[in-house]
Amino acid sequence: MSFEEVSHTADVKIRACAPTLDALFSDACDALMQVMYGNSREGGIQTEIEIDAADIESLILDFLSEVLFVSDVEGIVFSKAKVQIAGLHLHALLDGEPFDKRKHSVGTEVKGISYSGLSIGHDANGYMLDIIFDV
Repeated sequence: MSFEEVSHTADVKIRACAPTLDALFSDACDALMQVMYGNSREGGIQTEIEIDAADIESLILDFLSEVLFVSDVEGIVFSKAKVQIAGLHLHALLDGEPFDKRKHSVGTEVKGISYSGLSIGHDANGYMLDIIFDV
């Protein structure tokens, strides 16, 4: 897992780096959950997500938006995501636990995932993502 929060004026900007696209998406999911709920997250409840998109930027945005939606509506705090990407199709198996106010109230509420500032790059070291979470 390799991500960091980057200074941003009003929202939360994350920069993630990973050797593969699958790992990059998984790290982005982990970053979202850490921003929202902190580090104390465990497993036990599994959820599957399938997404198709027109391009890789839409795929990451749609994936994280769906994670945010499922987390909020079903009250699940995800601890890890096993992501598999084939072309512009994503399959993710998420593992998490029920939201517990005593354990998970240390983070920042995320309202959405922004296209603004979204970029995915690739070089000899792997992939890099810059993404903004609207708070």
